[in-house]
Amino acid sequence: MNDTPGERELNQFFKRWHQETKRSLALMRTLPHDRYDFRPDPGGRSLGELAWHIAEVDGFFSTSLVAGAFRPGVPIPGLERPATIEAIAPGYERVHADAVARLEPHLRPEHLDRDTPFIGGRMLKLRDILWVAMLHHHIHHRGQLSLMNRLAGGVTPEIYGFTREQVAARRAAQAPPAPDTPPR
Repeated sequence: MNDTPGERELNQFFKRWHQETKRSLALMRTLPHDRYDFRPDPGGRSLGELAWHIAEVDGFFSTSLVAGAFRPGVPIPGLERPATIEAIAPGYERVHADAVARLEPHLRPEHLDRDTPFIGGRMLKLRDILWVAMLHHHIHHRGQLSLMNRLAGGVTPEIYGFTREQVAARRAAQAPPAPDTPPR
């Protein structure tokens, strides 16, 4: 095997990114269709806005890394937020596929330790942008979306383990039968 540590790291990043995307898509597909504007915090994002922000993370970071500049607020073609919950998951699938196609040929193992200009003029290693600013950012917002889905009346799917509904069903299936009650 001729893989270098950098090649293995990039392969691992893309593998994890795809896995987390599948989990996020499963969650997006469970969002209540009539709760797009649900907003438990008046100053925060709505359910639909937060769900789409996960797509914005993929689109913004992949576009910025390829361009060599992070410019928040500059519109990125194809990142217009859908107007319905039903359109979010298919839209995110498209954005993610575009982000991978944009980023994968651009990244090289030797770039991982390169200082890269980031938001606010900070310099970050490319690996930190990929793993933390991009992937962990995605996971962070999915956690928020998971809770917001529950608050909006949705049933969140399993992400890393059983849901409370699955645990309850397993417990019920494993519970010993109730002793027979003697007749009166």
